[in-house]
Amino acid sequence: MNPKIFVGIAVATLALILGGILLVGPTITIPSQDNPGTQSNPEAQAIQIELDDLSVERVTERTATINIAFKISNPNPRAVIVQTMDYQLFETNYSESEQITGGEIGSRPTGMVEFGSNYYTLLGENSIILKETIDLKGNDNTPELWQALKDDNPSWRVSGTVFYNLSSMTSGQENTLNFEFTK
Repeated sequence: MNPKIFVGIAVATLALILGGILLVGPTITIPSQDNPGTQSNPEAQAIQIELDDLSVERVTERTATINIAFKISNPNPRAVIVQTMDYQLFETNYSESEQITGGEIGSRPTGMVEFGSNYYTLLGENSIILKETIDLKGNDNTPELWQALKDDNPSWRVSGTVFYNLSSMTSGQENTLNFEFTK
């Protein structure tokens, strides 16, 4: 048999399949102004954040270990991507305005493709606890702070910002949530 016949049959079959897909394929209904349609997309809600734990674990002459944990809740039915959470920690008995430490939990993408990213996917209507252990180095310049940590009666203020996306990393806009807690 002639190979041109097989090629002709293959091309005709492919054309029929593509034609069938175009004719029978998905239909998109665009609602008019008179008939807005029945689909309703509820407005996305902002995530919620709570200070879950802030405690002094251990104090020695040279170091202090502080545990801090935040509970982030997603009230939306869809997943949310929490990229980073930046925070500042103040001991208000020592100084209302002088930050004693701060940090960042998570990481923000810096390029088109990033391997080993440290961001958190928070599924719909769920929560996650982000923790960090802080090691403070002691010195003779801050005896009031060190005494407050040793006496186990510190007064804390924590402030910061959470950066998150309501859809995916590549689509949608980045959202921020500022927070401040006292304890």
